[in-house]
Amino acid sequence: MVSESTVTPAPALRRELGRWDLTAIGVNQVIGGAVFALPAALALHAGSWSPWMVAAVGVSSMLIALSFAEVSSRFEGTGGPYLYTRAAFGRFLAFEVGWMMWFTRAASWASVITVLVSSVGFYWPAVTTGVWRSVLISSIIVLLAAINIRGIKQSSFVVNLLTAGKLIPLAIFIAIGMFYIDWGRVAAPAALTTTQLSTSALLLIFAFGGYEVVPVLGGEAKDPRRAIPFALIMTIVIVTAIMTLAQLVALGTLPGLASPEITTPLADAAALFIGPLGAVMITLGAVMSTSGNNMGQALSGSRNLYALAEQGDLPRVFGYVHPKFRTPSNAILTTAGVSLMLALSGSFATLAAASAISRLLVYVATCASMIRLRAARFGGQVNPPRFTVPGGPIVPSLAILIALAILFGATRQQLISGAYALAAGAVLYLIALRGRNGAVASEGR
Repeated sequence: MVSESTVTPAPALRRELGRWDLTAIGVNQVIGGAVFALPAALALHAGSWSPWMVAAVGVSSMLIALSFAEVSSRFEGTGGPYLYTRAAFGRFLAFEVGWMMWFTRAASWASVITVLVSSVGFYWPAVTTGVWRSVLISSIIVLLAAINIRGIKQSSFVVNLLTAGKLIPLAIFIAIGMFYIDWGRVAAPAALTTTQLSTSALLLIFAFGGYEVVPVLGGEAKDPRRAIPFALIMTIVIVTAIMTLAQLVALGTLPGLASPEITTPLADAAALFIGPLGAVMITLGAVMSTSGNNMGQALSGSRNLYALAEQGDLPRVFGYVHPKFRTPSNAILTTAGVSLMLALSGSFATLAAASAISRLLVYVATCASMIRLRAARFGGQVNPPRFTVPGGPIVPSLAILIALAILFGATRQQLISGAYALAAGAVLYLIALRGRNGAVASEGR
């Protein structure tokens, strides 16, 4: 018989991420490739009001981020919203949150990587079809999975590098462009119609999404109960400033910005006041942005799967931690494999459409968890918060209303995809529950 003292404990994830590493991950996920094309679509709906719309939605997003910040300051493990919902509302709803976060990350990874391939295809058309497309997609996913497996420090370094690679061109664009703004173009019109206002707001609510991945990495943060709230708040501050100023410069320097024919507004504007080198700079920034988003999807998606297994809601094999690298290697390989299959088959579009419902579920569940955890008595099972949002239930209640706007802005395709995904999650939960009950019955014999 082996004594307890001789049993080797299972390896744990390394706590390597500091507050600025987490902030870089958050900024990287929010500022994806879409930010380089967003100014034209936004100007089309909101006109001269568009920069102020960006700022307003940034403030609204801060209400959700503050709710995340308080509830995250109670926890130290991996999983983020999945853990919060589990503590506040039990296993079933938590499983749905964790499942939706994982599979939409896998589908989004497949979706984003095709955008990256298309960007590369602008300079190398052969990689957009056939065997070369499959080779490029496979190579990128394998490379990102390998970096993830090698260690969280390596993954964080790559995310930091790619985040800098997208922010530096944007900062140069803003700094130089401010001197070329025609302020007559940014004078606000008399009024916006309700349709213009709602369309712009919903467009921006989606554009500001992604920061919810930050607390998922709590199990690899050095001081998660302090670092994660800081990173969440700083992410929204940085993103709001960059997106507002980029919109302002694009609006004030590019004639005819509000046109559906303009697909690369920042590059077009940079070409006007910097020259051809400016357009190349912005294009490279967009490629770096898409690459960084790919890395972020790989990083956060695998941790969602790991968290479900760590808490016993999925088979333990997905919670395996590599003894040398201290990363969830099986979860990383599984997430990469699913994303590769979806990307190569082209079947990711329907699944990625469920991201709207996934984001709604995550936001509402987290904000409701904040209210529930404040009110409930857990007898020491949940830590007291290290960050407290003033105003009682006002902030999370407003945040829930903002999150529900996603539902009203969702398309029929997104609603159907989300409903199917939730149903699939319920079936998986019942299967897992039956397996757990069977295992308990076997142990009792």
